[in-house]
Amino acid sequence: MPEAVHALRRLGVDRIDLLQLHRIDPEVPPEDQLGELKALRDEGKIGSIGLSEVSVEELERARRIVEIVTVQNRYSLTNGFSEDVLEHCAEQGIGFIPFSPIAKGALAVAGSPVDHVAKAVGATPAQVSLAWLLARSPVMMPIPGTSSVAHLEENLAASTVELTDEQVSELTAAAR
Repeated sequence: MPEAVHALRRLGVDRIDLLQLHRIDPEVPPEDQLGELKALRDEGKIGSIGLSEVSVEELERARRIVEIVTVQNRYSLTNGFSEDVLEHCAEQGIGFIPFSPIAKGALAVAGSPVDHVAKAVGATPAQVSLAWLLARSPVMMPIPGTSSVAHLEENLAASTVELTDEQVSELTAAAR
């Protein structure tokens, strides 16, 4: 797979610990795409393989070809489209990496459920969004984007926010 080889060169490394295939190309048989990644893994150029933007069916088809250790799908309080994939990953012990994990829009405005919980626990709405994700599943590994050290520190502090079961339920119900 040329992209993986290019990534090694661009990064100036001999090995990528985790390579996420960012979309299974519908024009190329998965056996070819994933077979090439498996060969690179077997050569030691890739440590582990993950997939992005996949369904449960696509994940299981891929797992018949090569071990998959993570799935990276869009998932947040405002987007639960991948709930079935998250549940499947939890059952199979596969890491789930939600991208765009911070709830924005109506759920985070003043007076919203996120705002209510944020005030109750002394956190920001972004921290509550991340804390909710962490409370949802032990395989959850959110990757919030940031452009500043201050936001990075705020996001990291979300790991210390403790939500009650009632708060998690309130946020989950609001997300539906």
